[in-house]
Amino acid sequence: MSNLLSPAVDDANPAHAVDAARAEIVRVGTSLFDRGYVHASAGNISARIGDSHLITPTDAALGFLTPERLALVGAGGEQIAGDRASKTLTLHRRIYAADPTARFVIHTHSTHLVALTLAGVWSRDDVLPPLTPYYVMKVGHVPLIPYHRPGDPRVADLVTARIADRAAQRTPIRAVLLDRLGPVVWGPDAASALAVLEELEETARLWLLTDRRPEPLPSPALDELKAVFGASW
Repeated sequence: MSNLLSPAVDDANPAHAVDAARAEIVRVGTSLFDRGYVHASAGNISARIGDSHLITPTDAALGFLTPERLALVGAGGEQIAGDRASKTLTLHRRIYAADPTARFVIHTHSTHLVALTLAGVWSRDDVLPPLTPYYVMKVGHVPLIPYHRPGDPRVADLVTARIADRAAQRTPIRAVLLDRLGPVVWGPDAASALAVLEELEETARLWLLTDRRPEPLPSPALDELKAVFGASW
């Protein structure tokens, strides 16, 4: 998927940027549903367009979205158009504020990642060990966020604190895992966010399939990935 949400497009034609973002969110929702990453009305997707945000409506089925019903929200959180915004709007808006590079956010209840929180994560700072080079390069550190009810505004405080902590350590994060609820991932565009989600879910599946026995990559291998590919581990 191309980056339809570039600042240049926003500045040149904001209305076109909103239309492009609507289409992108619908395509992503359909793709996630068709491939089994989401079910029923679980999960939500948003995009940042300048100072505004576009987000899926509350209790929307991501596989059956319609562009005009997506919620357009202004800089102050006020709803401008569409159906009522998802109850996780606060979390999405806070992620965008905490990470200026974020322009697309996806939250799913992906099966293996939710199962991981039930079976037990590797650690609260890293829900999975660095098992594969692509997990290290494409995903990086993923902290566990303690359980709170869906839409609880306190989750936004916990997530943004983790973003700030990792940024201060020069190991920025692209995702968190909400206990019993699933991952929240973000990136500069839809394709980047999807890549993080897919690699994260696949690594969780691999670790669970191997009964959580594999050892993480050794330190020399991690150092090589950092030196050659700029991985932030």
